[in-house]
Amino acid sequence: MTDRESRPGRGFTLVELLVVIAVIALLVGLLLPSLRGVRESARQTLCLSNQRQMTIGWTMYANTYADRAMPLAYWSVADIGTGEQIFWWGTHGSGPEGVDHTKGFLAPFLDSALSARSVYECPSQPWGTYRAQGPRQSPTSTYGYNGYYLSPPKTPGWASSIGFRPWRRLFEIRRTDNVFVFADAMLAGTPPRNCALLDPPMLYSSGSWQENPFPTTSFRHHRRVGTGGSTCTARADGSARAVEAKPDWLVDEPRAIGSVGDIDDHYVPDAQDW
Repeated sequence: MTDRESRPGRGFTLVELLVVIAVIALLVGLLLPSLRGVRESARQTLCLSNQRQMTIGWTMYANTYADRAMPLAYWSVADIGTGEQIFWWGTHGSGPEGVDHTKGFLAPFLDSALSARSVYECPSQPWGTYRAQGPRQSPTSTYGYNGYYLSPPKTPGWASSIGFRPWRRLFEIRRTDNVFVFADAMLAGTPPRNCALLDPPMLYSSGSWQENPFPTTSFRHHRRVGTGGSTCTARADGSARAVEAKPDWLVDEPRAIGSVGDIDDHYVPDAQDW
């Protein structure tokens, strides 16, 4: 047996082991932001897919009802009598049965239940990170619908001031590639609340447009320190794309809530005619 064969193998010293651990920790630290970015990109892609599916359902609704855009809600006595309000995603949920998704205007055209991780929920704003707007604490939707332009008389909260505007038919919509139908939406709060309506940056009242202090567009994707993130939007032509926030678009910076732009171009394309 040679001296080399009889000599015991040399192990790691404590210093060498600590150096290896430090190098691994450094590499993990460098990789984590990239991995987070990849995961968020996947969530954003799924969010865009959800909104494309909803827009297909929205188009099918119009094809079924003489090309008329889906209402945001039936809420007046003339529509529901003494019954519950019905939103585009289902009933308000004030009754003992809770939210009835099957009565929502999109339900017949989408093969999806109203639940966590469904087509109605943005994966970057999952159930548990927000509370329901209605009385029942169960998922409704984290997307907002542009009823302010598409169905003014059927938009609760605003119908008294904008109900004189026409309930749109799809062939009447100007610049379909530009007009939002759906987008990520949220109401400010702690925690934030979901919102059925995609409010514009300017609101119409008493013959003029005023700045909206509480817009609802949520820039929840790819949020980083010093940036507002981006919002996913679905357009009237069936396309869906993300829009990155500019700093002056955010009204609620900590929660990244604001509007795309400071005029109503994407929300109310005919605002100058009101």
